[in-house]
Amino acid sequence: MWKPNQSSNTPQTPSNEPVRPAATPAAPYEPPTRTPAPSASTATSGDQATIGKSLVVKGEVTGSESLYIDGKVEGAINLPGNRVTVGRNGQVSANITAREIVVLGKVRGNMTASDRVDIRSEGSLTGDVAAQRISIEDGAFFKGGIDIRKPGNEAKTAPAAAAEPAKTPATVQA
Repeated sequence: MWKPNQSSNTPQTPSNEPVRPAATPAAPYEPPTRTPAPSASTATSGDQATIGKSLVVKGEVTGSESLYIDGKVEGAINLPGNRVTVGRNGQVSANITAREIVVLGKVRGNMTASDRVDIRSEGSLTGDVAAQRISIEDGAFFKGGIDIRKPGNEAKTAPAAAAEPAKTPATVQA
């Protein structure tokens, strides 16, 4: 800030306009650097695809990011290491394989989760579940068998698990 007691090196201008400093050249534009996409094991909640209310998918869904389903899916969903969420409007008629599965809508098919399955109070699941942990909220509909797997026993396939005669009783975790 200019103070009247200090002498300046700039000449005094007789006009009423203030003295402006010399313009500095603008820095050249550099596009922002992109960080590499996280691997499937480190996928964050920001990496999520969505199947909207009006979409119908028939066939196999595979990938390396989480999926939110609010439409209809028929076939198979295979997203190991990621989360699959069936939204309130979602209607899925498929076997689902993922790290974590959350059901708020309707699902008909078997589920295999390497970590956990959550069936929320609005959710409906008809099919078998194989996971390390399962949570079934009050008001949810579930019809099927439950196979609780210990960590490290994820190598079993869903058809082999379905062939086992005994199923572990359902346990509910909050």
